[in-house]
Amino acid sequence: MSKQYSRIFGLVLALVYGSGTWSNAQQAQFQVSVDLVQLNVAVTDNKGNYVTGLKPSDFQIVEDNITEKIAFFGEGNEPARNVLDPTQEADKTLNANASYPTPPTTPPADQPDSLTAAIAGANVFILFDTSNYMYRGFVFAQDAIAEFVRSLEKADKIAFYSYSRDLSRAASLTGDRSEVVRGVRTTVAGDDAALYNSLLLTVKDAAGCTGRKVVVVFSNGPDNTSVVPPEDVAELAQSAGIPIYMISTREARLEPVSTAVFERMTAATGGKAYFSKNWRDERKAFASIRDDLGHLYSLSYYPKANTNHGWRTVTVKLVGDRLKNYHVRTRNGYRPQPNRFAAGSVGDSSPTLGSSN
Repeated sequence: MSKQYSRIFGLVLALVYGSGTWSNAQQAQFQVSVDLVQLNVAVTDNKGNYVTGLKPSDFQIVEDNITEKIAFFGEGNEPARNVLDPTQEADKTLNANASYPTPPTTPPADQPDSLTAAIAGANVFILFDTSNYMYRGFVFAQDAIAEFVRSLEKADKIAFYSYSRDLSRAASLTGDRSEVVRGVRTTVAGDDAALYNSLLLTVKDAAGCTGRKVVVVFSNGPDNTSVVPPEDVAELAQSAGIPIYMISTREARLEPVSTAVFERMTAATGGKAYFSKNWRDERKAFASIRDDLGHLYSLSYYPKANTNHGWRTVTVKLVGDRLKNYHVRTRNGYRPQPNRFAAGSVGDSSPTLGSSN
């Protein structure tokens, strides 16, 4: 990391953890401990179709060359179940040793997807670009977002933010869809774009929520105001376990730097990037995101002892020859998040444990 990025990353930490600069004494008040790491995992075949019906024994998680044991597992919109529960050990052993009666398959072509139940239990944060880059097609973009919000019938809560130079929290996290749509309709076009500043704050808000969360960004691409680099935003999202999905317009394709950043950031967090040619493509992109979230596997684990307090690389693999041609998409690692504790506090000689969701 360059000196310039190191200074900026200090700003990121200040925004996220509520402190200014870190002295050596302050750093000594931080200790890293990770309770549970949660991964959202998409599995597809060579044609891009989702693979369903996989079991915990089909997955292998490796963190820094250490093989981890899955603690909680879920598929699609079903609640995650504890696979380490002693009462389930017998079933787990049978599953590990038995062959499947039928191979994992994608939903039949004549069976409609339950898109309205696609992201059950999730907290969805939508970030909308209202900078002067969005003057063309602004109303069409609002329509696409409003339609997306209405379609999320089974999502837990939704928040709608907009940004130009500054972030506007038009609708805080709520279960009231009409309130969110009102927030969408009241947005107006602004001036310069500070995408990465605003995305950092959005990810920070999402990280403060429990359970499953996702950030969906609609942006025209360029950023000419932010002081935070996109690499640091992506790292925070990875560490917090928050997939970032980005929908952009045809104009963004004319800006190679923005295009590359969008693709890297979404891939690193386990999300996707979409580049729409028109308003119809924008609606298709939102529908694709809804579909993708409905087919994710949820894998969580308690990390084994690891002396690495820096970046930890996470790899998810499929086990067995019959699964070798399938593709896995998830975040590629995380940095354990430090937590301050009061040194010398009466009756408290140990730090507060942190977690990576």
